[in-house]
Amino acid sequence: MTTPTLDRDRLRELFDLRSSYNELSGGAYQDDPYPLWHRLRERGPILPGTLHELTGCTEPMYFHGLPFPDRPHFTLFDYDTCFAAHRNPEVFASSPTPVDLDNGPLTITNSMLSMDGARHRRYRALVQPSFLSSNGGWWTDNWISETVNLLIDGFVEDGRAELNVDFCAAIPILTITGSFGVPIEQALEVRAALSIDPQKVVDILRPIIAARRAAPKDDLISVLVQAELVDEDGATTRLTDREIDSFVLLLLGAGSGTTWKQMGTTLTALLQRPEVLDAVRHDRSWLRPAIEESVRWMPTDPMFSRWVVSDTELGGVALPAGSVVHMNLGAANRDPARWDRPDEFDITRPIRPNLGFGQGSHICLGMHVARAEMAVAISALLDRLPNLRLDPDAEPPRFVGMYERGATSIPVLFDPA
Repeated sequence: MTTPTLDRDRLRELFDLRSSYNELSGGAYQDDPYPLWHRLRERGPILPGTLHELTGCTEPMYFHGLPFPDRPHFTLFDYDTCFAAHRNPEVFASSPTPVDLDNGPLTITNSMLSMDGARHRRYRALVQPSFLSSNGGWWTDNWISETVNLLIDGFVEDGRAELNVDFCAAIPILTITGSFGVPIEQALEVRAALSIDPQKVVDILRPIIAARRAAPKDDLISVLVQAELVDEDGATTRLTDREIDSFVLLLLGAGSGTTWKQMGTTLTALLQRPEVLDAVRHDRSWLRPAIEESVRWMPTDPMFSRWVVSDTELGGVALPAGSVVHMNLGAANRDPARWDRPDEFDITRPIRPNLGFGQGSHICLGMHVARAEMAVAISALLDRLPNLRLDPDAEPPRFVGMYERGATSIPVLFDPA
């Protein structure tokens, strides 16, 4: 791999949470919503309305489960009800309509993400082995470590850097595109096209897919072209181009859209607490608890939605068929019935399962890769940037956003190499 030459202005346009690119998902939201979410939870585990409306945002927003103005909406605020909705896909479905890979739109949502039941299990089983924790070394050795160190090479002699967009945002996109065999110079082109022109993404990947069909390599596209889908009768078939397209769009969107924000959140939380950063620096066994606490304390996408298939009751509230429930994972992860001092970022607290990566059959496919990216990146920063600290003369990082939540710029100083 050569030194990444990513367009930093383009990176900021695509990934800065305050940019126009993120306005429709609440990127302009500047406040800390958690105090209000605590008060809303005290009113009951489930309240009528969308999360952003209940939080005081009047502008229409577009995110998973939104806007659907013709349906009743409910928001879940506590851990138990969010967990229950995650674990019952027969009633709380991932999509309002069945996925049609052959004739449906070429989108991230028209994919395995919106499938449930046996069909979802069959498709997920094809790629699940590549994303298990036991396969973390495959990702680290092939793509993550080299990407991280080459990015640090670009600023290690400067004594200063901006770590959120210039570093955190670049790692996942280079990791996932690298696993597809996409050249570095096309990585941002692929990411930019993902939401506005998915066909362009497919057009870029088609030659790579054809090449891997002819001669597989040790990469993710090769896993997809060699995968065998088992139908309900037990017959096996290779994935069609359209089925591979759906995987490509989903994995690109998920792989480049959340991990960078969680990495930035984790770094910010540590840098704002120098004594905690020092503890992690001197004893790397604290790094995993720091990452897990970050996922609990401030998940990057604090809401996901489900569609109610049949009349049901949850948390003592009647939910009619056709309604949409919005699981407030952020509030659930700070439920005082489950965690003491839930608003504190405390890496010494016992690790308990939380909902930052979801739950149930749709638990985040790439969560172990995300953990590996964060662990390798933060550890490399601590190894290679002595006296790493926030720049006291720059605007300090802040947490912003409604449905995509993360840190603003993270300006740091360190002793140059």
